[in-house]
Amino acid sequence: MKRSIRLACCALALFASAARAAVAPDQVAELGRSLTPVGAERAGNPDGTIPAWTGGYTTVPPGYVVGQPRIDPFANERPLYSITADNLSRFADRLPEGQKALFAKDPAYRIDVYPTHRTAALPTRIYENIRANAAGAHAGAQGIAAGVDGAIGGIPFPIPKDGFEAIWNHLLAFWGVARAGHVSNYFIAADGRVERTNAYHERVEFPYYDPAATLGNFAGYYFKRRELSDGPPALAGRGYLLWQPVDLARQPIQAWQYLPRERRVRRSPLLSYDTPTPDGAGIESFDDYYVYSGSPDRYQFRLLGKREMIVPYNNNRFHRTPVADLVGPTHLRNGALRYELHRVWVVEATLAPGKRHTVPRRRFYLDEDTWFAVYADAWDEAGRLWKFSHGTMYLVPDLPAVVLGSRITYDLLGGGYLFAFSFNDEAVQYKHESPQGDLAFSPEQLSRESPD
Repeated sequence: MKRSIRLACCALALFASAARAAVAPDQVAELGRSLTPVGAERAGNPDGTIPAWTGGYTTVPPGYVVGQPRIDPFANERPLYSITADNLSRFADRLPEGQKALFAKDPAYRIDVYPTHRTAALPTRIYENIRANAAGAHAGAQGIAAGVDGAIGGIPFPIPKDGFEAIWNHLLAFWGVARAGHVSNYFIAADGRVERTNAYHERVEFPYYDPAATLGNFAGYYFKRRELSDGPPALAGRGYLLWQPVDLARQPIQAWQYLPRERRVRRSPLLSYDTPTPDGAGIESFDDYYVYSGSPDRYQFRLLGKREMIVPYNNNRFHRTPVADLVGPTHLRNGALRYELHRVWVVEATLAPGKRHTVPRRRFYLDEDTWFAVYADAWDEAGRLWKFSHGTMYLVPDLPAVVLGSRITYDLLGGGYLFAFSFNDEAVQYKHESPQGDLAFSPEQLSRESPD
């Protein structure tokens, strides 16, 4: 692991003087050679505990129908070892601060570590787009904090030169072109009480990944989301829309909300950044979605290098397990999640000059094979470790992709945690579809679908 950190730091030093320059042709040529098509190290680690990437996992069982619960291809495996309070010191450098805080809160907490499988894969067209992006992607006209230009249909910066480029890779990571389904959020209070805070129908589209999108015709919004709640009673009927731009200098964030008591759609520009979510029990803000979402203009991002870390991965068994069998009083039940050793990029976020946020400091851990943030540590204004966000990483071979999956956010100060984007108890799980287009994400459509 120390060797990979040294190599990463040397690479950062070489890139520092050309922080906004295009990637050199000889570096782009390494995509698909020493690097995977998304920019990860193709080789395994020296001791073999991280294998080489050989193309990912794309096997779809005969007769599979998109949206059915997906199989766990590693169901017969058993943990290689477990991390407990007794041996934590041996693994401390392979865990985020939030995980160590959970051990401090509950000495009975346990992490089960399984063999590593580098299952991440993407459609061939996206690999081709990533190669083109590597040569042409660059900061927007008002800087990379505001946006990205010259990229479409793939990770924009597979060979990142700074923290901003790495975090844009997370924001623009591949979930598919469109998805639809019914999901739920749960709050587990400090006293162990479980409350379903939101149950909703969701549709999300990623125009940035539309097969028909080009640099010339892309309209500028990379992410569009429509949500309509059907429970609990206090939230039933509420709906909202969010359009997220790839460049704030060109287009603003757009958001609308339907409130049943008002029976009309209203523009809601505050549904972003650190605005608390109505179903987040005071733990979650809008930019806590997907571990981190929205626009990165409130932070300065510093790339700290690459580390070998124990992260949640290939958690198809988890997503097939009923919620009641997963939640414990202070954290998810021991053994609920599968963890593996993978390489991650570490990105430190600190508040930008003149900006405000309830979380002035964050640290993200980005999986090298997907660019999704699998963890995030968050500190409050007093410098206390406050929140810990934890992905699950779900294998979707029919896309193919590995996506972030459900998310858990722990309140390390007040107690309790949020289990969000859960589709465990649903018959249809993570159904990817063809895009419906802008009309499906119009305020008028939100109004039509909302109850009278």
